[in-house]
Amino acid sequence: MSKEQQDLRVIRTKKLIKEALLTLIEKQGFDSITVKDIAKQAEINRGTFYSHYEDKYDLMNAYIDEIFEEVEEKLIKNLQRLFHQENATGFPPDAYRVLVPFSEFLQRNRVIMKSLLGPTGDPHFQSRLKQFMHDALFKRASGSLFLRQKALVPSDYLISYIASAHIGVMQEWLIQDRDESPEEIAKIIFTITTQGPLRAGGLM
Repeated sequence: MSKEQQDLRVIRTKKLIKEALLTLIEKQGFDSITVKDIAKQAEINRGTFYSHYEDKYDLMNAYIDEIFEEVEEKLIKNLQRLFHQENATGFPPDAYRVLVPFSEFLQRNRVIMKSLLGPTGDPHFQSRLKQFMHDALFKRASGSLFLRQKALVPSDYLISYIASAHIGVMQEWLIQDRDESPEEIAKIIFTITTQGPLRAGGLM
């Protein structure tokens, strides 16, 4: 077997394992899943599973790593391009569309995101998400969205507020199975973020 064939086989096997994990999470939740369950659902043997992952937690962490890669590509980089544009008149009317690729990603990965953000979700994921946002918004040598020296409040409080607010919107949309489209939820998040909750609520 050529190296290319081996690589394709690995990609295909990992895809089957991920799909099996999602199916089982939706059926019975992550906590009760075993490696035996995953292997059976993916129609592979446990040895094949262990050749790629140490256990179900290693598999979940690999999936979470992919989520953060997508957040970087579909959210952070889009926001960087928007915020760094010279626009004296403020955001254009369709600026919210920079969030659409990210909300589409959330919709496609609704099962795993509901598992991570739900009532019995992974607190480590939410903590890691806050740290990721803090680094992206304030700490990067190039491409940070905010300037710490110009911030009106300490950055840790700002990130906690932003992260909690955005996680709350995602939880409402995903966990409650709301029927807004990715474009509609992008507009909601963008409006609350840029206008503030008081203006978004009609008080100003």
